[in-house]
Amino acid sequence: MSGSIPFYQKHHLHYDRGYRSKETESKLSQYQSSSRYTAGSSTSTTSRSRGLKVSSHSGLEASRLSPVPKRAKPTYLAVDKDNQIIGYVVPIFRGSQEYAAGLSDTEEARVRDTAAYMARRDLFTSGLEMERSELISRREAMRGSAERISLNKRIHEHEEHFKRMNEDSLMHTPEFVIKPRSHTVWEKQCVRLHCTVSGWPDPRVVWYKNNVAIDPLASPGKYKLESRYNVHSLEINRCDFDDTAQYRVSAMNSKGELSAFASVVVKRFKGEIEEGLPEPRRDSTEDGPVSEYGITFKTHIVDKFGVSFGREGETMSLGCTVIIYPALHRYQPEVQWYRDDVLLSASKWYHMHWSGDRATLTLTHLNKEDEGLYTLRVTTKSGYETYSAYVFVRDADAEIEGAPGAPLDVRCLDANKDYIIVTWKQPAVDGGNSILGYFVDRCEVGTNHWIQCNDTPVKFARFPVTGLVEGRSYIFRVRAVNKSGMSHPSRVSEPVAAMDPADRARMRGTSAPWTGQIIVTEEEPAEGVVPGRPLELQVTEATKNYVVLSWKPPAGKGLEGVMYYVEKCVSDTDSWQRVNTEIPVKSPRFALFDLAEGKSYSFRVRCCNSAGVGEPSDPTEATTVGDKLDIPSAPSKVIPTNNTDTSVVVSWEASRDAKELVGYYIEASMVGSNVWEPCNNKPVNGTRFFCHGLITGEKYVFRVRAVNAAGLSQFSPDSEPVEVKAAIGGGIPHASPAPPYGITVLECVRDSMVLGWKQPNFIGGADITGYFVDYREVIDGVPGRWHEANIRAVSERAYRVSDLKENKKYQFQVRAANMAGVGIPSLPSDTFLCEEWTIAVPGPPYDLQLREVRSDSLVLLWKPPVYQGRDPVNGFYIDIKEAEAPEEAWRGVNTKATEKTYIKIKNLKEAETYVFRVRAQNKAGVGKTSDVTEPVPALTKPGTKEIVVDVDDDGIVSLNFECCDVTQDSKFVWSKNYEEMTDSSRLTVETKGNKSKAVFSTLGEEDIGIYSCLVTHTDGASSSYTLSEEELKRLLVISHDHKFPIIPLKSELAVELLEKGRVRFWLQAEKISANGKVDYVFNDNVLSQGEKYKMNFDKNTGVIEMIMECLTPADEGTFTFQLTDGKATNQSSLVLIGDVFKELQKESEFQKKEWHRKQGPHFIEYLGYEVTPECCVVLKCKVGNMKKDTTALWYKDGREIKADNNLGFTEGVLKLEIAQISKKDSGVYEVVLKDDRGKDTSTLNLTDQGFKDLMNEVFSFIANSSTPLKITSTDQGIRLYTFVSYYNDLLQVTWHYKDSAIAFSDRIKSGVVGEQLWLQISEPTEKDMGKYAIEFSDGKGGLRRTVELSGQAFDDAFAEFQRLKAAAIAERNRARVAGGLPDVVTIQEGKALNLTCNISGDPVPEVTWLKNDREITSDDHCILKFESGKFASFTITGVNTSDSGKYSILVKNKYGTESADFTVEVIEGTPDLGITSYWTDAEGNVVYSPNTPEEKMKSPVTGTKTQKRKDSVAKTLAMDKVGDKKETQVQKDEEKVAVEESKSEQNKDTKEEIAEQLVTSDQSEGPEQPANTAKETEPPSE
Repeated sequence: MSGSIPFYQKHHLHYDRGYRSKETESKLSQYQSSSRYTAGSSTSTTSRSRGLKVSSHSGLEASRLSPVPKRAKPTYLAVDKDNQIIGYVVPIFRGSQEYAAGLSDTEEARVRDTAAYMARRDLFTSGLEMERSELISRREAMRGSAERISLNKRIHEHEEHFKRMNEDSLMHTPEFVIKPRSHTVWEKQCVRLHCTVSGWPDPRVVWYKNNVAIDPLASPGKYKLESRYNVHSLEINRCDFDDTAQYRVSAMNSKGELSAFASVVVKRFKGEIEEGLPEPRRDSTEDGPVSEYGITFKTHIVDKFGVSFGREGETMSLGCTVIIYPALHRYQPEVQWYRDDVLLSASKWYHMHWSGDRATLTLTHLNKEDEGLYTLRVTTKSGYETYSAYVFVRDADAEIEGAPGAPLDVRCLDANKDYIIVTWKQPAVDGGNSILGYFVDRCEVGTNHWIQCNDTPVKFARFPVTGLVEGRSYIFRVRAVNKSGMSHPSRVSEPVAAMDPADRARMRGTSAPWTGQIIVTEEEPAEGVVPGRPLELQVTEATKNYVVLSWKPPAGKGLEGVMYYVEKCVSDTDSWQRVNTEIPVKSPRFALFDLAEGKSYSFRVRCCNSAGVGEPSDPTEATTVGDKLDIPSAPSKVIPTNNTDTSVVVSWEASRDAKELVGYYIEASMVGSNVWEPCNNKPVNGTRFFCHGLITGEKYVFRVRAVNAAGLSQFSPDSEPVEVKAAIGGGIPHASPAPPYGITVLECVRDSMVLGWKQPNFIGGADITGYFVDYREVIDGVPGRWHEANIRAVSERAYRVSDLKENKKYQFQVRAANMAGVGIPSLPSDTFLCEEWTIAVPGPPYDLQLREVRSDSLVLLWKPPVYQGRDPVNGFYIDIKEAEAPEEAWRGVNTKATEKTYIKIKNLKEAETYVFRVRAQNKAGVGKTSDVTEPVPALTKPGTKEIVVDVDDDGIVSLNFECCDVTQDSKFVWSKNYEEMTDSSRLTVETKGNKSKAVFSTLGEEDIGIYSCLVTHTDGASSSYTLSEEELKRLLVISHDHKFPIIPLKSELAVELLEKGRVRFWLQAEKISANGKVDYVFNDNVLSQGEKYKMNFDKNTGVIEMIMECLTPADEGTFTFQLTDGKATNQSSLVLIGDVFKELQKESEFQKKEWHRKQGPHFIEYLGYEVTPECCVVLKCKVGNMKKDTTALWYKDGREIKADNNLGFTEGVLKLEIAQISKKDSGVYEVVLKDDRGKDTSTLNLTDQGFKDLMNEVFSFIANSSTPLKITSTDQGIRLYTFVSYYNDLLQVTWHYKDSAIAFSDRIKSGVVGEQLWLQISEPTEKDMGKYAIEFSDGKGGLRRTVELSGQAFDDAFAEFQRLKAAAIAERNRARVAGGLPDVVTIQEGKALNLTCNISGDPVPEVTWLKNDREITSDDHCILKFESGKFASFTITGVNTSDSGKYSILVKNKYGTESADFTVEVIEGTPDLGITSYWTDAEGNVVYSPNTPEEKMKSPVTGTKTQKRKDSVAKTLAMDKVGDKKETQVQKDEEKVAVEESKSEQNKDTKEEIAEQLVTSDQSEGPEQPANTAKETEPPSE
């Protein structure tokens, strides 16, 4: 029946009965038939006035539904011969029949015949005959009534007698044959609870709601109680949310009392609040509508109007065709139209028409006020039928592009004599620009002259209109304005009269419709009395534009012509100022304008009349001028859900703390278009709305904003996109679930059994709300009747069935229920014997569930067994096997029992199908196995997501899960340790679309556990996340970092000096946004940009700097840079105090001076030194800003160093080279640069420590250039030596023997020859064996070279020493010509020639002279002498030409022979009387004898000496060759000697010393010595 489905559901596809399954439709039709407002519902009550039972029937319908067969009912239809209905008869008196006893069959037939006769006679007899027939019928009916009363009395007396005679055998306690069943219904549906009660005496039945007795008279029309044939019912009409309760029916008689329970759950859409339609008109009987004339009308509404769209100013018609059966002439049902559950009346806006079969509503001039849900209600005597659809009205096209839409719903409140408050609602469309305000216009009724009431637009959607004429009627309209222009005016308000409300109540006149003036008659006034004080003065409304005062007139007499003066006073002053000085107000209301916003005022009122002005009222509290009503906050959590192919249901979360909320506007935008269109142009209440007129298949996003008198809120965040399509299953509504299966026994005692079962495979598209269990006894294999085990649905998949009989067999069936209804029952279970279990081990676990199925793992959940056994359960074992494997393949998952009721099974084989079972154990052992799970393949479904932990910018930790397979009814169920969480204090769940978030309030140790999320109505979408102790610590650290974010810094605050001595403080942030800010703080004072401080913040690089021109003593302190970027902060400080500040200030001043210095010629690098690899010292400095006339002067100890080869200037570097540095080079060196631009000086102190440091660096170079220490032998002993690249006399060298410094003696000496440093061990012995080292001192760590003189090395060196010693003796003692002879002697003939040379050798050698290789002897011409064994002379007394030739001297002893050659050339010339003698020095140079005259010295006698090796036949001793480096060094020494030989006589000593050294060196290195070298000398000891 239509009455059991709310009107607001009938036009939705979800609740269209045509989509229901056959079984659901059948059950629903039966249920609805029982609750239909028709006369066909059999009713009976006990007449309190007459004590009669009245019955009314409706033929076949009643007989079909009645639990007891009934007799045929009389009919009042007039039919013809062909049984065609041609009219009906109006009965004069209605009797009633008994249910089971009363009229006999004959009497019933007579009454039926009489009725038929009267119906036929009514067609063919006159009025007189009709009256006579009616009189007879009335008498017969009265006679029949009296007979029935008498019969009932006799039956009652007989029954009472029988009771008294057999009281004990008949009386028994009440028993519920059928108990009431719980129901879940939608709001505004009707519900009926039934029960059947037996008992004697007849029980008294009372219904209770939440243990409070239900009184139908206390709520007329709400409850209806019926009792018939021991069937008792409670009908609840148009259920609302408050009807959700537990209902109890109590049956009580003298033998006892028994109760039964049922629950009623009333559901409503979230946030939907709709006022109920008014009850249909009922008949006068208290039983509700009854059949009229025995007819049951069936009403059908067809050809319905759909969701309609119109535009302001248009005309719209809504119509439906109404079919009423049977169709009777001249019968008219009651047709009513409602908008938003408000009954509409015919007016100039609404025209209603009923044509007999079609109801039409015409909206003559659409305005946005006409938008809403329109409902057609057709009411007959048998009930009512409704149909609803929504009408949307859009704004008319604006006259000016960009102008806002018209305001709507203009109303007048608080009308008084000269004051009316006008209210309206803001439009949904603002034209693209915010609305600046509103203008209110008024028009006196009967005229067309509109007057603007306010000069400036008001933004508040409420405005007090003053200056009205008392007694006149007005209408109002409102216009909106933005910067583009003015909107259309709104629909005008209803007329309202400007008059005192009290006068309106006393009004005795009427208004003239053509003027709108109201004529009022006053009571007789009392004259000459000054009115008293006004009462209860208060501020009723305060905005920034006006303040409204209200008060009550004074009590007592003197109220004739009372008017009022209003006074104001600024707070904290005593100056009262009258506001209305010119015209006193007549109404006890007053609006004050032109008050200063933000100031506080107090107000008071005085009464006045012709007798005078009364005392002022008590002043009001101080009132601050300003808007007291805030714009509401934006709604949130906008969620769109699919409805039909052209509509979407949008729900949202209401604005928080919104005051005087008018409603909400919803806007939609096609994804990608960025164009928003209003879904409604009239604010809607509630938080749910159907948005129609959308394009199928397109995706839309939605947003919502709230509105009150203060204005419109901000828009909510955009919703998730939703595709416009039909709801689940293409529009198929929810169906009842399939039957459960797998019923097993979990526990059994003597009189009860606990059952378990599995959830249905198909749940009908909606959550299962509970289960109902039925049982029946099986006797000898024959099942009995089914009985209900539970009246209230159970949510668990386990239930204890009580009141069973021990040792009896039972079968069970289970039905599942959801919002669509109760499904069909399951197949009967196996037959179970009800006997008490006595086994010691536990029963089977039950309700096994599989979660989080992945390719290699899954989670198995179960519930512990109901039957614990002898001892409590202490663990569980889980078994696994492949689905196709035999029973022997079962194997255990865990070897140790787990105490938890869940386990994660890992190491599964991908794509393999498994089954599982669980066993419980206690101390007695392992119990029964559970039922095997359904086979599950180990596969990760595509699109499977895992729970992701996230920490937002506020440090809030949340678990996020996304599911791609959600449906319309899917829910995200979060659990901890696989137990659903009910306490939201620690975890708050937020779900939006296909994403769900579990937010921790305060993460702590109590939150450690496994968190899982299951998505219902999917194919097992679930995931889990383990929050361990380590993970908790990690998340807390991240949370703290996010909650108190720190801007990361690449570098902390630092200071550096720039040119001119400027000071730069700077740091660099690693990452900072464009909104970042920096505060520069010095000693807690914020610095600002100025002459002293220059700030710069490069947001691209993150470099923040502050530059100061200079530092003063006042700048000593702490500098801090404070960074802010949103929530993130950081700061870095630099403390500059004490010595640190002084050093920086000093350096700053120095840099400033440096800058000025560098403006002229200056030193880029000051004077310094470097030591070259050749151990030369170079003094150098780098200069800059030089020009041609710039001079550079060098000074040492104040004396200028003249330019020479040692000074250089290349590439801006001045150099002074000191080749062989010595002590004489110490001193203070200075370089001066100067020109016309300035002067700069650089000084280098190379005295004392400076010179030591320089020499140490030189020594370091020398030490590092030293070669490894080597061993060689000499004729004197063994020599250890090393070469250096350069030797300096100041070099300190220490020789070590076995790590101890050597004490030198005559036997052990050290020395230096050139660049060779040596240690001589004379006449070595075995005691001299060991480790030797030479250590170079460089003022630091020094350098040590070592050599091992022992073993074979010593033996070889010693043998070589012995050999060289013998060779040295021979070399030293062999015969030799010590002094050289000239190679050629040229002499004039007749001259005397004398040549002398030195001879050495031991023993004294023999001397032989040769001429032309022939020995000559001494004679008078050629005198040969050898004196003292040392001097050999050759003298020719008179030279002639025959003396020319080659002469040789040959010396010889046992050690060797040596010769010297010379040639004598004699030239002719005049003889000279003098004698010329020659002798040669040690080098072989010819020297004149002292007695030779000077002029003779100029004679052409010459002698030349060439440096060549003499032929020798002496023995030579082989010596070890020295390396190439040594040979090179010797060559250098020889070159030096040649240079020395060319010097003057004054260097003779030095030359001789060098020669002696070279001799020594040559002896050690092995080359042969020249024949004319002097005797060797010992080298100086160190």
